[in-house]
Amino acid sequence: MSTPLYMAIFFTIWWTVLFAILPLGVRSQHEEGGGPAGTDPGAPVNPQLGRKAVLTTLVTAAIFALFWLYVEYA
Repeated sequence: MSTPLYMAIFFTIWWTVLFAILPLGVRSQHEEGGGPAGTDPGAPVNPQLGRKAVLTTLVTAAIFALFWLYVEYA
């Protein structure tokens, strides 16, 4: 396989894993006891997007490594 194809597969896995990780540890304004007036009570208080992006990259790297090993050696 070519490098651009591997990059596209990594990118696709990354977004899929991101959507699986996004809800982890999120607390809404309603659960925290309120928020600014006029905001959605279901909005997250502290989504920690940077931490989740790093975690997503690590999980994706592990999944992609397994995929690469399968493609190269199977």
